[in-house]
Amino acid sequence: MPTNYFCFVQTLKIKIEGKVQGVFYRQSAKEKANDLGIKGTVKNCEDDSVEIIATGEEEKLKEFITWCRQGPPQARVINLTMQELSLQEFRNFSISYF
Repeated sequence: MPTNYFCFVQTLKIKIEGKVQGVFYRQSAKEKANDLGIKGTVKNCEDDSVEIIATGEEEKLKEFITWCRQGPPQARVINLTMQELSLQEFRNFSISYF
């Protein structure tokens, strides 16, 4: 008998602080998001942090956040904050350069 379940989709704003610029954090985040089926954007901020807007299923977002706390091998994450946003739709996961 098939199991019916509801996948809760949400959008989160994630701010990552530490040594997260110049270590391929954005590219690695894009690859991880694509692996998990998460859509959104990632960008460098003027305060040397990285900001991600991510839309996806709750369980996939939890897995993505776990990855964000570590980042790629050369990153050193010292703080991560999240804020739930109203649902936003994206076609894919992209790197913003501005």
